[in-house]
Amino acid sequence: MDKEKLVEALKQCRLVPVIVVEKAEEILPLGEALVKGGLPVAEVTFRSPAAADAIRLLKKEMPEVLLGAGTVLTKEQIDTAADAGAAFIVSPGFNPVNVKYAMDKGQIMVPGINSPSEAEQAMAMGLDVLKFFPAENAGGVGMLKAMNAVYPNLRIMPTGGINPGNVNDYLALPNVIACGGSWMCKKDLISAGEFDKIEALVKEALAALN
Repeated sequence: MDKEKLVEALKQCRLVPVIVVEKAEEILPLGEALVKGGLPVAEVTFRSPAAADAIRLLKKEMPEVLLGAGTVLTKEQIDTAADAGAAFIVSPGFNPVNVKYAMDKGQIMVPGINSPSEAEQAMAMGLDVLKFFPAENAGGVGMLKAMNAVYPNLRIMPTGGINPGNVNDYLALPNVIACGGSWMCKKDLISAGEFDKIEALVKEALAALN
């Protein structure tokens, strides 16, 4: 998948569930819950050692799901995420060394930024699709409005503190392509196997979008 196809896919989804799975086998019923709920996309974070196996398993069994790898912090994790089949790689911060490494390998890297200085460093490397993290703590909607005024070509995926009460405010911004959030796939629901509740939360989240 090239970058523009990814952007269009994210725009269509509008929401990106940010997921932590402790056991790789949890990913299949979780993927089914997302698809049944109408949201065939997931950012599987490397906060768990099961992340790579989960991505690999979901990629094999449910290739229709758009899969990203999140919380990717090292070159080794970039390689692991790419080998597992992640379509895009997300990091919480902007590390130029890792970004260059991913780009040199032909991977789509979506690093996190939360300031104009970081935005300009990313732009200098040819990036225009960025994560804004931690969104609420870094100025939220107001900060993104201000940044859009001077960097109108940036496409942003805010994550961090986004919930049903503020997600529409973010999605209304012209520079926001999708919002990342964990409220639809809570860790306790995953570990308890309550995938029907996750499906219901996904449907509820989509129905509440403007």
